[in-house]
Parts: sequence; C-alpha cells; structure tokens
Amino acid sequence: MVLSPVPAPGRTAEHPTGHTPAAGTPAAHGTRPGELPPVHDALLCVALPAFAVSPRHGQLTGHGPGGVYASGRRLLSRSVLRIAGREPVPLQGRLAAADRAVFVGALRVPGDTGPDPAVTVERTRGADGTERITLRSAAPRPVRLPVELALGTDLAELAAVASGRSRPELRASVHGTGLRWTAPDGRSVAVTADPAPMDALAAAGVLRWETDLAPGAALTLHLRLHAGRAPGAAPPGGRPGGHLLSEAQAEGDDRRAGELLRASVEDLRALLQRDPAHPADVHLAAGVPWRCGPVTAEALWAARMALPLGTRLAATTLRALGRTQLTAGAEAGRIPGPLRDAGPHLPPRCTGVEATLAFPVVLAEARRWGLPAADLDELLPVAERCLGWLRRGLDTDGLLPDPAPGGPWRAETQAHAHRAALLGADLLDACGRPGGDDLRAAARTLRERFRSAFWLDDLSGGRPAAVRPPDGRALPQLGGWAAHLLDTGLLGGGRYAQGLLDRAETEQVARLLGTPALDSGWGLRGLGAKEPGHNPFGHRAGAVRVHETAVAVTGLAAAGYEKEAAALLRGLLDAAEHFGHRLPEMYAGEQRTAGARPVPHPAACRPAAVAAAGAVHALAALAGIRPDAPGGSVAVQPMPSAPLGAIRFSGFVVAGEPFAVRVSRLGLGMVEEAAEGLQLGV
Repeated sequence: MVLSPVPAPGRTAEHPTGHTPAAGTPAAHGTRPGELPPVHDALLCVALPAFAVSPRHGQLTGHGPGGVYASGRRLLSRSVLRIAGREPVPLQGRLAAADRAVFVGALRVPGDTGPDPAVTVERTRGADGTERITLRSAAPRPVRLPVELALGTDLAELAAVASGRSRPELRASVHGTGLRWTAPDGRSVAVTADPAPMDALAAAGVLRWETDLAPGAALTLHLRLHAGRAPGAAPPGGRPGGHLLSEAQAEGDDRRAGELLRASVEDLRALLQRDPAHPADVHLAAGVPWRCGPVTAEALWAARMALPLGTRLAATTLRALGRTQLTAGAEAGRIPGPLRDAGPHLPPRCTGVEATLAFPVVLAEARRWGLPAADLDELLPVAERCLGWLRRGLDTDGLLPDPAPGGPWRAETQAHAHRAALLGADLLDACGRPGGDDLRAAARTLRERFRSAFWLDDLSGGRPAAVRPPDGRALPQLGGWAAHLLDTGLLGGGRYAQGLLDRAETEQVARLLGTPALDSGWGLRGLGAKEPGHNPFGHRAGAVRVHETAVAVTGLAAAGYEKEAAALLRGLLDAAEHFGHRLPEMYAGEQRTAGARPVPHPAACRPAAVAAAGAVHALAALAGIRPDAPGGSVAVQPMPSAPLGAIRFSGFVVAGEPFAVRVSRLGLGMVEEAAEGLQLGV
C-alpha cells in the first residue's frame, strides 16, 4: 500500500508534505502529478488492512478518493442510495468509533403535508465495507418505499486513485444475493445483501427492494463485501489483536483529556498491521490513507511514545525494522530508509539515519518500562550494530552527517545521535556488554562540538542553528525541530540523560519555543512565522506537526519549563477538540485568534501514528511517570501547576502490570495501582 514514484538513482523522492507521491497523469478531478486529492473533510474509518473513505453525506459517488479499500486496492468506489427515486437529505456524518462511521439522512414521502420528513435513514459503514442501512417511518399511515442501491468498483490500486489514474468501473454480474466484479488480473469482489434484493440489474450495478413500512416500523438492510484474491496471491494476514496496546483511560477536571486519550488509543489500534512475511510481528502504519506501507522510522517513534500502553508494540516494531538492517560492508549497522523533504532551506534528510539512531533509544526506554528479557536478548545485537554504525559515522569533528557521509550536519540529527549514545551506553552497561565508555566519550565530544558549531550568539540570547553545511555556513532558521534538543530520554533510577545544551542554552531554547513565532496557539510550528520561506501549510515550513509538539511538551516539562509546556499542551488539546479528538499528522500553523479554528491540511493523514501516539506522550507528561522496571522502582514527577486540573490515568502498563496514577489540583502525584514489588517514589 505504498505510493511509489520512480526515484532518481540513489535516492527516493517524496511529496513536499512528506508523503510519497504516485506517478501518473493529471487526475480528472483536478489533481496534478505528485498532488494528493484532499481528504481533510472525509470520514475515514480504519481497521488495517482495510479502511473506508466517505464524504460526510455518506454517498460513495465514484469520484475522487472515496471508497472502501483493503490491502492497497479499492474494493468499492460507488454506493449511492435512493429511496422512492430520491437521495436522502444528508443531516449528519460522524465517526462512531475508529473503524465505524454513521450517516443520518431524512426523506419526505408523498402525502407529507408539512416540512417535517417522515422517514429517517441511518447508514453505518465499517472499515471493511460492511454496511447497515436502516429506514424508520414516522408517517401516520403505511408507506410503500422502493429502495435502490447503485454499486460499482474499479478495483484500482490506491496509487492509481491518488494520482487520478483509476480506470473505468468494471461490469458487474449477478452473484448470489448481490453482485460481483472481476478485474482482468483475476481479482474480484462481491457484495451480498440480507434480505435478498427483489431485483438485481447487473448492467447498471443496481440492487432493488420494495417495502411497506407501517407507522413506527423500520427496515434494515445488511451488506457485506467479499474480496477474492488474484491467482497465486498470498492470503491476507488478518487483523492484529488489540492486546498489544492497553485500554488506557484518563478522567479529571478537563474531560477533553480523557476523550483525546480514548480516541488516540482507538486510532493506534486501528493502524496496527502485520509484517506480511512475518505475521507475528506487528507495527503501526504511518497514516491513512496515503502512508500504509512498510515499517518506517515514524512507526518506531510512535511505538516509543506509546510505551505507557505497554512494550509489546515496541518489541514487534523493533523486530520488524531490525530485519532491514544492513549487516555487511561500510554501512553495516545502518537501517536503510528513503530521503525526505526537510523544508525550504535544507536538503533532504535520511529517514534511515533517523531510524538507526532511534532503534537503541526505543530499546533502552522499553527496557525501563518493562520489556521482557527474551525480547531484550533478541534485539540487543541489532542495537549494538546501530551503535557501532553511529561510532563509525561520527566525522573527525565528532558530529554525525545526515545523509552520511557527505552531510550536511543537522542540529536535529546531532540531538538524536547524542541521545542514542547516552541511552545506548546505559543499555550496554546494564546488559554487561562492552562499548559504553566509548559511547559516553563520543557524546561528550558531540556536546562540545555542538555548542561551538551550532550555537549562534546574538543580542536576544542566542539560538541554535538548524544546519551546518560542509562549507561552514550556518543556517539560523528556527523551527519545531529545536524541540528535539530538549528530548533526552530516561536512564536508570528515573533520571534523564544529559542534554546537548547547557543550562543557559536550554533556558533560551525553552523561551524561543514559547514565543508566538513558534507557538501558534494550536501547537508548535515547523518553521518560525518570521523566518524566510514560512508557509503555514508547509510540512517543514510552518505547519504544526503533532509529533514535534508532543516532544516539546515532554522535553520542556522535564527541563522544568512548565509554563511553555502547559501552553503547548493546552493548544494541542484545543486543536484536538476541533478535530473530533482525532488529530491529523499536521495542520496549518495559522496564528490562533479569538473564535478561530485550526485549519486542516488537505493532504494530511488522519489518523496518523505519530499524532495518536504523540497525544498519549503529551498527556502522560502531566503525570511525569519515571519507570525503572529493571531496578524495581517507579516514580512520578507531575507538573506542579496541574495545568489541566486534577487528572487520573489508569490502564497504563509498567513492568508488565497495570499502572494507575492520580495528580491532584495542587500538582501532587499518587500511585494508585502498580506491579507487586515495585518501589514507589515521587
């Protein structure tokens, strides 16, 4: 389900928003090559490998990206309901759950004397294409209603739909109690109905019923999709079990926190998918509808931010990504990945470098949360090879180029490398493996070099440079990437690793993150509003990226800058409320004004793994949970000001057992449930 262009030799191109575009001709509905059709106003119900994209009126018209998809192919593109020859008036479309959407309409029938509709129509559509259509009559007399459902499909690949190259609809044939379509490659899909239709017109793709509804009576039609495979195709792997992620809940003075946590956990479960070659290993898709491909660095970061929900997802994601690691040659230890757009001022960065540096970090922190010893033993050699690549990749100046080996040097990459070195050293020491001292020495050199090479002094207190090209010319553009400078990670005993910045520099970065230039009021901008090239819709040029905002919230809170952390958290929570508590991966970085709403990005995935996991990560910062399962302890260090008032989290997992914590309005934390034998601290 990857939208793949033809890349230039040696690199992979991506859409400026970070999405991989589909190659093809201009779309009939107005999109151009490399431009994704807008889905910001659609309802997406998801249970991968299946999902449904529906307009808010619920009718699938056969135009645009609407339809039901499974394993990267559109199974149904048209589903238009008519009753008595008319389409119901759409009244409401909403998500009932991550995998289910509900559409409500109304219909006036012959003989109605006033404006009030006598018949209501409710359609419930699942991610797998199952649908329930219920007609209810409030007419004072029996009414005869002919019902007609026009169905169609092109069985097009998602990449073709995205680029506007979807083919004409296939011709249907009558099949049992419904219709069937077969593509030239042998793939097929069928729709069956219960009760059976009175008539089926294959040439038009129409199923018909006729019913007499008594006053107060209802009729329900059930439809199911049945997808056939092409000859020789492997059977689908099925849905992963929900046991990978716990049923976390939040309750307190601000009810929105609980609603956001519930929706985020639902979305994370909906985005789980199996590794096709190793069905036991499950990871998160980056986002629906455009980024449901193989495991990526984003899946790894999402698994890290979802660690309060358990370590099993981290283990399976690490295992799936570790299988892609290079094990021979000069690049041994690196995890490969495509280049990705880095904004208007920077050359593309390598997602493989990001994944390689993230691997030992996620493994080290998963161990703190209670990763089983068997998983640790299996994954440790992969982490050691990642750390070996890191040591070899540092140049003579002690900095890590990205992409390696030609560079440039990026501040964000140095933050990832420094964190990987320190947490990796702690991990190797704890597991009795050599190399920890060398990694700490490399981290010390990197800190010294970063301060001299990246810190730019000015009259306002200075700022970090975004990048140092090989020619030595620093690019000073400030953006949300600076949040990664405060993301240090956990060591033993609930301690945070030392950061790249000294105390004064940390304070200055915290101040900058809290200014209106970066804090839009809805979250952290990818590029400051006053910087050249700022674009509120730019993926790395001014849009709010939920991942970076969540990293900023936790980093600021851990460093003691609670005012800035609380402002970003409230902005994120306010934005989530306007998005129905399902945060997109990004949205416009427009400055918040009274009465305004956050503006969606037309091509952003929603749901998205980093957005859903980022919400969990940011909310958990309110409690400040500091686990050290190997050391037999857990502590909580909540935000003293309790910015959302009193709150209680339950259903988190520490050391493999349920964990619950309460934070009072005075900012005092109390552990209410924990694994037996864990020493509790505050």
